[in-house]
Order: sequence, then structure tokens, then C-alpha cells
Amino acid sequence: MISNHYYYMNVLYEDNHIIAVNKAVGEIVQADKTGDAPLSDAVKAYIKHKYQKPGDVFLGVTHRLDRPTTGIVLFARTSKALARLNDMFRSHDLIKKTYWAIVQGKPPVPEARLENWLIRREAQNKTFVVNQGTKDARLAILEYHTLASGDRYTLLEINLLTGRHHQIRCQLAALGCPVRGDLKYGAKRSNPDGGISLHARKIEFIHPVSKQNIVITAPPPDDNLWNSLTSHL
Repeated sequence: MISNHYYYMNVLYEDNHIIAVNKAVGEIVQADKTGDAPLSDAVKAYIKHKYQKPGDVFLGVTHRLDRPTTGIVLFARTSKALARLNDMFRSHDLIKKTYWAIVQGKPPVPEARLENWLIRREAQNKTFVVNQGTKDARLAILEYHTLASGDRYTLLEINLLTGRHHQIRCQLAALGCPVRGDLKYGAKRSNPDGGISLHARKIEFIHPVSKQNIVITAPPPDDNLWNSLTSHL
């Protein structure tokens, strides 16, 4: 049975071929071993209801966000769009993804390019910074700059240049600035909602069918710290 939480879904963009929604903390994008209702099912239910579609609704998952994060998730509504978006996501330079993160403390410099060699440990579901040349290590690159800062936390904007497992979380922790609430990567305390303060803020790409330039932006979570740090932006 499909949940009715699609009524509360924040749809950011939709057309005949793609749909983007603002994922909430705790939602899973695709069905997993937990058995919890995934966001993909809610989007299917939304499409079925809105467009009065009989039978099954096609929906392709093009990428994922970690369960404790928030922000833009892009789905394909047609097989043509899914195949082309899958190719675009694999290339990493055809889809520009921008994230916002609230981190503990302040980074050593207001803006920088971070390059680290990472390795994923499946058993721990965690990624580690290792030395170049380590077996199975992969290069991870991101750029960040500071948007705002307070007494204990800093808001960073991050441009992701590669797509590694837990890349932002791991690289910022290695910098000495773990994402707020991210106990797995060294945060001092959890967030009240159980999530982490990492938000997929913007995605920019050429539409896989119409070839128009598409820019989608997602508002950050509505809580006191996010509101405080973004109030002047």
C-alpha cells in the first residue's frame, strides 16, 4: 500500500520527462532492506493522482541522496529521459550539483578546492581519506566557499566535481569541519530531527529531451539555524 505522504511533497520542477522534488530528512530515495516506503513510491503516487494515470506509473531513479540529507532529487518520467540522464550523471561534468552544508567551526580558509583520495568500507558504510596509491582509492574533488558564519557554525556552498560515496561528509570532516549532526564523521552531537545539515541546493543541466538549460533550486530546511545563517543571502 502506497503512503499518502505525496500530498506533502515539495515538487520543485516537473514536465513530461522529468520531475524533481525536495527530499526531507529521513526519507529514502529508493526501496532498501529497511522496508520503509521510499520517496520514489510517493512520487509515483503523486503522478498517478495528478494526471489520473491508469495502471503502473513509470519512474526512473537517476541518483540518490543519503537518508539524513535533504534537497533535490531528480527522477525520470520516461525511459528515454532515464537513459540519457544516467549517461549524464556518469560523466559528472554534464550535471552541475551545488550543496549547502552547515559545519562545525570554521574552515582554515574561507574558500578552497579540496582533493583527497577516498576509500569506501562497505562493512561500516563509511568512507575514509587515504594516501594516494592505496588499493581501490579514488580521487575526490570539491570546491567550497563560505556563505555565512556564526559563533559555532559556518554555512558553506559546495560544488561537487566528482561523485564519491559520502564524499562531502568525509572531505569536510578531514578538513576539521564535520557537517552538523553527522555523528558518523565526527560531529559532537546529533540534530534534533536525526538528520545532518547537508542540503542538495541546486542542480543545473541540459534537459535530456528538450535540450533547454534547466536550473532547479531547493529551499533549505525550515529551522532556526538554517534560517539564521541564510537570512542575509
